Amino acid sequence: MRFLSRPEELVLLAVWKLKENAYCVPIREFLNKLTRKNWSFGSIYDPLDRLEKKRMLESSMSGPTRERGGRSKRMYRLTPAGRTELRQIKALQETMWDEVPDLFPESQEA
Repeated sequence: MRFLSRPEELVLLAVWKLKENAYCVPIREFLNKLTRKNWSFGSIYDPLDRLEKKRMLESSMSGPTRERGGRSKRMYRLTPAGRTELRQIKALQETMWDEVPDLFPESQEA
């Protein structure tokens, strides 16, 4: 298992959730909504490039689209290594959180 940065992990998850619509703009919109923070395009493209170099993502250019004035989009998809990485991250996090005592017991909430 490789250790990913949190932005890499979130971008990888966004690509998985967006499926065939995974390109920079929807990834950014998804993460802005999910995290309630404003992600710059650079903060999306950098992890995308790193994940592609780590072979967890593949990309290809789409055909030209009318809504983009005939410009193509770079579309991303998970590789088998990316899916494996997400499964391992999820299992590790579940194991780690399983051992943490209740952080906010009801008796202490007021």
